[in-house]
Amino acid sequence: MLFLWFILLTFALPKNTIILRKLKNNELNRKSVTEFKSATKTPIIVILDNIRSSNNVGSVFRSSDAFLIEKIYLCGITATPPNKDIQRTALGATDSVTWEYAKDTLNVVKQLQKEGFYIASIEQAENAVMLNDFNPPNGQKIAVIMGNEVKGVQQEVVSASNVCIEIPQYGTKHSLNISVTCGVVLWDLLGKIKK
Repeated sequence: MLFLWFILLTFALPKNTIILRKLKNNELNRKSVTEFKSATKTPIIVILDNIRSSNNVGSVFRSSDAFLIEKIYLCGITATPPNKDIQRTALGATDSVTWEYAKDTLNVVKQLQKEGFYIASIEQAENAVMLNDFNPPNGQKIAVIMGNEVKGVQQEVVSASNVCIEIPQYGTKHSLNISVTCGVVLWDLLGKIKK
């Protein structure tokens, strides 16, 4: 049967046709939790500033795992593991990604600045730099702050940041869910840092 399928594909498809096949889970070369923990991380820290939805928190864990992010700070009212809603979307990423809870986001920002981090609030603000125009400072670690689903990043945190980064949007809403925002920002920064 397999041979017949091969013959049909070989003669039925036009030349230069690429045959696409989904990879199986065991073909994805996924790291174990132990391998993840010992791997060289992307020099990015994610700070979640008062996130209401545990599902969003879980999604941020999952994206942070995908891009080998160094650490997540869960601040204010942001839920922390163990939490069934976080687990539902994190799919185990709470075991791989290092995280820490902090009551006050601004204190985390000030501490990271003392450690030499470049602080970027992901927010729509005056003088914000569009994500596609943003170039991370060479050799400096970055901390990106994602804000509350309704209120965004606190103004005092925005004011303490080195930059505000905005994702260009062209529709009527000009608002992305934090889980989408996190994925877009981390993917973009990863490509710029790895150059």
